[in-house]
Amino acid sequence: MNELQNAATGGKNQDRTRNSVLRQMALLQSMSLEQLREKWLDLYGEEPPQYKKQFLIKRLAYRIQELFYGGLSEQAKVHLQQAAKEDPVATVNRRIPEGRKSNEAILPGTRLVRVWNDRRYEVIVLADGYEFEGRTFRSLSAVAREITGTRWNGKVFFGLKKVYGRKAEGGSDA
Repeated sequence: MNELQNAATGGKNQDRTRNSVLRQMALLQSMSLEQLREKWLDLYGEEPPQYKKQFLIKRLAYRIQELFYGGLSEQAKVHLQQAAKEDPVATVNRRIPEGRKSNEAILPGTRLVRVWNDRRYEVIVLADGYEFEGRTFRSLSAVAREITGTRWNGKVFFGLKKVYGRKAEGGSDA
């Protein structure tokens, strides 16, 4: 049992420990990536994932609070798992195949939202296409064409890809 769990069980030092929790969470911001990885190993007991610094800070802040205040109850965990089973968008336990290009692939279940001409449009990424207004499209460009009535690069339209060159500057090809 670590220092947070020990402190959480003691009654009279609870306010002091609560301040310690806040202090530990504040210190995360000033830690280097290597220090955050060491902290992860200490709090989780396993090697940290190879993610960016901000992700580690958020997860470590949650873990510090979880150890002090307690985590989700078993009933809450079961309820969340049941809700996720019934919602195809909430299934995030899928592993991305190694061969998949991480910078180009969009995970199934992702919702893409775009406001166009004061109207909100929402597209759900499927394993084999894109769902828009109850219809399945093979490409984002087809969805963008359906929305605007003109040809668009779908990834540009939904903000997944930057535009370079004359189009970005509003040139004659815009």
